[in-house]
Amino acid sequence: MSVAQEAARRRTFAIISHPDAGKTTLTEKLLLFAGAIHIAGSVKARKASRHATSDWMEIEKQRGISVASSVMQMEYRDAVINLLDTPGHKDFSEDTYRVLTAVDAALMVIDAANGVEAQTLRLLEVCRLRNTPIITFINKMDREVRDPLELIDEIERVLGMPVVPFTWPVGMGKRFGGVFDIRQDRMRVFRAGEDRRSFDDDVIEGLGNPENLERFGDAFEQAKNEIELVRGASPDFDRAAFLAGQQTPVFFGSAINNFGVKETLDALIDLAPPPGPKEAIQRMVEPTEEKFTGVVFKIQANMDPAHRDRVAFVRVYSGRFDRGMNLKISRNGKDLRTNNVVSFLSQRRDLLEEAFPGDVIGIPNHGVLQLGDTLTEGEKLQFTGLPFFAPEIFYSVELADPLRSKQLRAGLAQLGEEGAIQVFRPHAGGALLLGAVGQLQLEVVAHRLKHEYGVDARLAPARHKYARWITADDERELKRFIDNNAHRIAYDVVEAPTFLAGHATELTAAADNWSKVQFHALREHAGLVFQSA
Repeated sequence: MSVAQEAARRRTFAIISHPDAGKTTLTEKLLLFAGAIHIAGSVKARKASRHATSDWMEIEKQRGISVASSVMQMEYRDAVINLLDTPGHKDFSEDTYRVLTAVDAALMVIDAANGVEAQTLRLLEVCRLRNTPIITFINKMDREVRDPLELIDEIERVLGMPVVPFTWPVGMGKRFGGVFDIRQDRMRVFRAGEDRRSFDDDVIEGLGNPENLERFGDAFEQAKNEIELVRGASPDFDRAAFLAGQQTPVFFGSAINNFGVKETLDALIDLAPPPGPKEAIQRMVEPTEEKFTGVVFKIQANMDPAHRDRVAFVRVYSGRFDRGMNLKISRNGKDLRTNNVVSFLSQRRDLLEEAFPGDVIGIPNHGVLQLGDTLTEGEKLQFTGLPFFAPEIFYSVELADPLRSKQLRAGLAQLGEEGAIQVFRPHAGGALLLGAVGQLQLEVVAHRLKHEYGVDARLAPARHKYARWITADDERELKRFIDNNAHRIAYDVVEAPTFLAGHATELTAAADNWSKVQFHALREHAGLVFQSA
């Protein structure tokens, strides 16, 4: 097939939700129904022998949470699906934000008992900034939850977006019988509690089929009335509005019981867009171009702890990748070897022979690649939009065993390259500083330092509360500022100078007294593109 034909087959999307909405369980079931796995992992049973495919870190298996984004590729029907599972916890929102820059659509999971929750709104705002199309899955209908009409109304009101129900639940809790496919006019019934894919789907054709009433009684009668109501009240599905992120199709179900999963998977193939054009500083890049371009949107250390590896996750934006081809890093013009490039099913990796726009490939490296790096076949291009945010809490790092200082610095350097934590080296010397958005990030870093690098580190709160990256048009003025504020200056993982403050007044005073120095709350990694606070 040509590059254009291969690109048209791709669907690249992220799953987003508030914690505990069932996102990881739904991810497992999507893999199950696509045939990528044969037995769904148990997310909750932390001592079980099986764990969710997308949760591969030891700490994820222990806690039953997702703390790192993972990538899974699978084929379903005639499409190639690149599924990116993101952390639901707000403390890892920066990792999630970067993943959302690499997808063409999002699957939003909502807990039917809780409705639209805080983290869902935060992630939705990120999607809106990029006009990302969103498909909504309302989960946990096997429990006693809120009325589906009430949930639909809340989504429209809170998200400010018209919804179009594609399926509708029949009953809830113990009376949950399945979902009715409104567009196909048929009821699909699944067996409850299965972790294996079932091929003998039980389908009852037609809303008016008396078999539905015989099997599901009053629950179906109520569902029928609600379906007739939403058919009249809901707008028609508008593909252009959906692709612009202005309308969301809604599916009901219970991921853990396989209800509604197949309909959602089919919708991702039928509705989600294939890869589109990507804007670089120099020009617009089309996916159908023959030359390869890609962006490093994530780096993961120790996916294989035995080899202390670092894998750069690269979203392909144009052209064809062939194993062994010569690529250049636009940031510094260096050549990059691609003999060991891999594809993903979470932590399982396979050597990759070829890839096309929309695919996510893994490039093992030893610190050569940075977040935000643009890779090409030689053309000087710089894609933008991969941010680092100013940390909100700071801790200093001390060693229980001073002889492990080399391991500590190596571990923090790699975790800093990942973006799992921001690491700052004080200008005046002293202990390294860790900057994070949330407390859980620090707990995860301490756990990983101990289990992946053999470093028992003590974290102590630092006096800093604010960080701003600093630039100046006049390099001499920047050096003078740094010299005069040496005790407040630190350097991050790419040696970008940063001003640290314990109070907002310190930040305000510095900005007032040094008018030729710019203070930035956001930094884009590879291009060192800054935005003012």
